[in-house]
Amino acid sequence: MTSLVTQVACAESADAARHFAASFAFETDCSDVHQALAGGPDFVLLDVRSAEDYAHGHVPGAVHLPYRKMIASRLSTFPGGTVFVVYCSGPHCNGAQRAALRLAQLGRPVKLMIGGMTGWRDEGYQVEGTADEPARAVG
Repeated sequence: MTSLVTQVACAESADAARHFAASFAFETDCSDVHQALAGGPDFVLLDVRSAEDYAHGHVPGAVHLPYRKMIASRLSTFPGGTVFVVYCSGPHCNGAQRAALRLAQLGRPVKLMIGGMTGWRDEGYQVEGTADEPARAVG
């Protein structure tokens, strides 16, 4: 009897290797971001959630820029080759994917921090911000 897992055959090993290797060009995780932030990051971390969500807790050092407000003029303060890492609330939210798409369409290098704030908190990393703290925004 075939399960729903094995009903569709696995990819050939070479195809799987290409697929999973390629995913690192598009994604990073909370642990890698945390480690990079501790050593002086070579990217800009963008929190693409609402101002309210950002104010209630965000990754320390993250810049607030909702994906709906991403336009070329707002990004002009960053050199063209700046790598952006984007995150939203977590796996149940597609805001980071929308932001990554928008940045890519604007010709900007981008990676998605998988897990978002849910993953960050699950890892036990520090969260910055209270509802009274002003957002650090672009533009």
